[in-house]
Amino acid sequence: MKFVDREKEIGRFSQLFKAERPAFVIIRGRRRIGKSTLIGKVLKETDIYFEADRTNPANQMAGLSRVVAHSFPGFDDAVYKDWKALLVALNHRVNERITVCLDEFPYLVEGTPSLPSVIQGLLDDEKSPLKYNLILCGSSQQMMYNLTHDESSPLFGRSDADFAMKPIAVNYLQEALGLDAQETVENYAVWGGVPRYWKLREISGSLHEAINWHIMSDMGALYEEPYHLFRDDMKDIVKTSTLMSLIGGGVNRLSEMASRLVEPATNLSRPLAKLIDLGYLEKDVPFGESAKSSKKSLYRIADPFLSFYNKFVVPNKSFIELGRWLPIQTAIERDFPGHIGYWWEHICRDAVSGNVIDGVSYGECRRWWGKINIVGENGKPESKDVEIDLVAESLDHQTILLGECKWTTGENGRLLTSKLQKIASSLPFTEGKKLVVKLFTKVRPEEDQGNTLLPEDVIRLIGKWRQDAEKISY
Repeated sequence: MKFVDREKEIGRFSQLFKAERPAFVIIRGRRRIGKSTLIGKVLKETDIYFEADRTNPANQMAGLSRVVAHSFPGFDDAVYKDWKALLVALNHRVNERITVCLDEFPYLVEGTPSLPSVIQGLLDDEKSPLKYNLILCGSSQQMMYNLTHDESSPLFGRSDADFAMKPIAVNYLQEALGLDAQETVENYAVWGGVPRYWKLREISGSLHEAINWHIMSDMGALYEEPYHLFRDDMKDIVKTSTLMSLIGGGVNRLSEMASRLVEPATNLSRPLAKLIDLGYLEKDVPFGESAKSSKKSLYRIADPFLSFYNKFVVPNKSFIELGRWLPIQTAIERDFPGHIGYWWEHICRDAVSGNVIDGVSYGECRRWWGKINIVGENGKPESKDVEIDLVAESLDHQTILLGECKWTTGENGRLLTSKLQKIASSLPFTEGKKLVVKLFTKVRPEEDQGNTLLPEDVIRLIGKWRQDAEKISY
């Protein structure tokens, strides 16, 4: 698969490696996000890369010694009594700047909790300064974050760069797999922005073949994927999986989750907050309201793969284990279009947020839902529940953009536009604002009013936003 994105990270590495003194770099991010692939792009043949495992410290040090011996013959002839001895010995052997990467660093710390203090000593030693760049990498996001951000950590504030690797944007999925715009949206709704998942998709003939082979099979590579993700950062995997299952099944309010689990809502606040920090959940609040104070907050799964998994795998695990394909396929055929539609909305909001559309710059884009008073068909005012897929305000506070997202065919552009215009004046945030109505549709609607954005337009918007952001320098 073609290597895409990560230009900023590679550029930053290039600058760090050119600096006068060796660099100390942290790389963190969820499993399969492409950390090791990025490292492979920036390391040279003479550099040292060691991927740790969950064995005892003596075995880990012996493994690193063997790797070092490829660059410094005979290095593994000695038996090093501890990590300090090994890392200092390596420093003595280095004559010119190289890079040493310790991948899956949390496994090393499990066996040797004092290792961060050892590295602190190496970084602070003015008599024998470190001669090599040092990269620490790991999938335990919380642990890697705490290394340099927790004031109690020996390495607090010492890193020259902290790479928090995020999922890759949808436009790069199109480039990596050579898909058309509609196929890109459909695939993103399953694989999200995780490169390893894209590679698994690439080796399959079709999207549904990849789903059946890799996810909906008890022999599939991703059948137990959430367990592996949560194991890296969550102490109580049972509670974590239960919360994700509830939210994926449509239980989105904290009070309802507490009721289902028969425990106080206060017991759930911390694990929910941690799942948000890790990028697995998000807090959905109506446009114009604060995430901290809104009483309408909803919890939603923030990752397309985990959303798909909890919607289709969790409820059908018994059928999957028994190999009963009929109920599984029935569920996918029935609910998959709606699942794509949900993530199509998500993609459209991402495309609008912080972007320029028709010459107008917009801020954060959100959904809005609530009650409004509107004139009914009988000419009398009536209270009505309304949900708007997409709302954004211009940065100059002069314009409000309202959007309707549809992943269906046969829509009528005139009717959809009229519907939004009709309710606009009754919304609590449109008074005195210029109104812009946009439709985001799978295919061009009948009676298009010239305000429609198709998948290719939305993906192009996201790509343009990211390219413009990378050009900004201060």
